[in-house]
Amino acid sequence: MAERDQEWQGLCCRAAKKRLPVLRWLPKYSLQWLQLDFVAGLTVGLTVVPQALAYAAVAGLPVQYGLYSSFMGCFVYCFLGTSKDVTLGPTAIMSLLVSSYAFHDPTYAILLAFLSGCIQLAMGLLHLGFLLDFISYPVIKGFTSAAAVTIGFNQVKTLLGLQNIPRQFVLQVYYTFRRIGETRIWDAILGVFCLIFLVGLQQMKKGIPRIHQMERLYVRASHLIVWTATTARNALVVLFAGLVAYSFQVTGFQPFTLTGATPQGLPPFQPPMFSKVTPNGTISFQEMVQAMGAGLAVVPLMGLLETVAIAKAFASQHNYQIDPNQELLAMGFTNLLGSFVLSYPVTGSFGRTALNAQTGLDLVPLCVTFLLCFWEVQYGIIAGVLVSGILLLYPLARPQIKVLEHEALFIQPASGLYFPAIEFLRDTVQKQALSEPRLRSVILDCTHVSSIDYTVVLGLSELLHEFQRRRLSLAFVGLQSHVLQVLLAADLEGFYNFPSLKDAEKSIEEELCNASDILFNDGSESILPTSGIIQ
Repeated sequence: MAERDQEWQGLCCRAAKKRLPVLRWLPKYSLQWLQLDFVAGLTVGLTVVPQALAYAAVAGLPVQYGLYSSFMGCFVYCFLGTSKDVTLGPTAIMSLLVSSYAFHDPTYAILLAFLSGCIQLAMGLLHLGFLLDFISYPVIKGFTSAAAVTIGFNQVKTLLGLQNIPRQFVLQVYYTFRRIGETRIWDAILGVFCLIFLVGLQQMKKGIPRIHQMERLYVRASHLIVWTATTARNALVVLFAGLVAYSFQVTGFQPFTLTGATPQGLPPFQPPMFSKVTPNGTISFQEMVQAMGAGLAVVPLMGLLETVAIAKAFASQHNYQIDPNQELLAMGFTNLLGSFVLSYPVTGSFGRTALNAQTGLDLVPLCVTFLLCFWEVQYGIIAGVLVSGILLLYPLARPQIKVLEHEALFIQPASGLYFPAIEFLRDTVQKQALSEPRLRSVILDCTHVSSIDYTVVLGLSELLHEFQRRRLSLAFVGLQSHVLQVLLAADLEGFYNFPSLKDAEKSIEEELCNASDILFNDGSESILPTSGIIQ
């Protein structure tokens, strides 16, 4: 009885550690890690504030919603996440998606976070993390590249101080250039100066040398100050620009376009609104869901892609494993609980290091995704996935087939035989062996055929029948045992398998000689082998 109790406790402990990864690493936590995590947390905190403000603007929402979206992730992911490097919060790509599917309305954005969290939780509980295997990196890279261009150009109108520019990318480009004469010169000057300052600090960080712990105190202190300033450069630029704008405000002259008053304090903890009251009536929950449409699939999936991509990149560098299904649970709870504090959907910050250089056929889904994302985001992603799927399935339907000229024709599929490929194989055999003027027997090398289905068996049966009708032989070589058993069980008329190519050639030569003798003597039909196997 005691042993069963201990076994049960062990199972419960393992289950708890699987669902709460914090139980695995917290007992091993050290004070040295706390010091490093404090510096990292302070740096990330200084950086996320200006980023959250900017991302809210990209999402088309008031700036405070970027701040509301930036803090729930760190609490939830700490307990449920499987990567020690990922930070959840608003990102540029997710903000772009929210802009597309929430219609610049906070009510829609918060409801989208709630529904995305529910969908991600359901996917995690159903262990659907494997779906990521069907979205190739070229699709991700095409989308992120298009998103980078879209987001970057979206900031041009803000940099120039232009107002009321359409959201759609093509119209945005057109009206930005058409109304470039309306540029607010002071906004442009401040924006360009901030960009130069950011780039300069970024380059400075790359050039910071490493110092030894034995260096003098003032050297180490200077190094820390420079490193912190260059790492938190976004926060410094925002503070600098804010001080400049405040200085003009004090003098009574304000040449810059400001974000305006931002609500103070934490957001109220309350459930999202499942309907929306407008001057024209009440929009029901069902109508809101229908309006968001494809966003309910695209937003949860892209959120998972962003998180898992960066998590995998860091996991490979630091030699640990992540669990996509557990990541779904962590993101689901983050978005679900975040919607109660006025958050829009969040995800892990996406790292370019997660994308490998792709060549060859990968260029096609990349270009398709990249170009169509300028039309609509969901069209680009769906089209990229479809193209990747076609490129994945095409070799199955059109396998490479090796053909060698002998007395009998030698045909070897370079990959497995699946039902989409049987018609292609039949056409190849018909063209090579059964077309006039020369008809030839065929040796079909099935060394690479690891499995067959009912459609393939039917196709081979029809092919054997065609060879018998032409008084030719179709011999099989190299069949694996389980495939051979399937074909024998099908009892195909005229099926004959040989253990080696030499045996198959010898048998066909004998048949050709016998057929010639019989035809020369009395013109009767040639003798063909019946169904069987030679060992």
